[in-house]
Amino acid sequence: MKCPFCGFADTRVVDSRLGKEGNNIRRRRECGDCGKRFTTYERVEETLPLVIKKDGRREPFDRTKIIAGMQRACEKRPVSISTIEHAVDQLELRLQESGEKEIDASRIGTEVMAALHDMDEVAYVRFASVYRQFKDINEFMAELKDLLAQDEKGGRQSG
Repeated sequence: MKCPFCGFADTRVVDSRLGKEGNNIRRRRECGDCGKRFTTYERVEETLPLVIKKDGRREPFDRTKIIAGMQRACEKRPVSISTIEHAVDQLELRLQESGEKEIDASRIGTEVMAALHDMDEVAYVRFASVYRQFKDINEFMAELKDLLAQDEKGGRQSG
């Protein structure tokens, strides 16, 4: 593993620990040249489906894009990064277990919206407003009314 500080190619592992969920290994490494330490994470390379974009392009599933989108939606909201990462872990697991080779981006977006709806309603509305590309305020208001109606049925209070 190359040192991120000096680029030296000879580093050694000084500590290894199993991750919280048991699906990765955290390793502390030390550079043999500059002596600085850094952390790496090792996880099994999973076979995830290709994502079919609206324009028909296909690209590999990218969890960092989903995390970034969810973080933007949750900005200045009481949602931790670990909550977001857990939701993305669950999404990846469902995709992997489905065995599908390709999946529409719209299905991923729908699953992300469902996860955000459970996490934080403001984040959900933020994400939905970008993802669904509302054409006007009336479409946006209809979505908000649906959200409020669901809260009333479920006995939840808007946050």
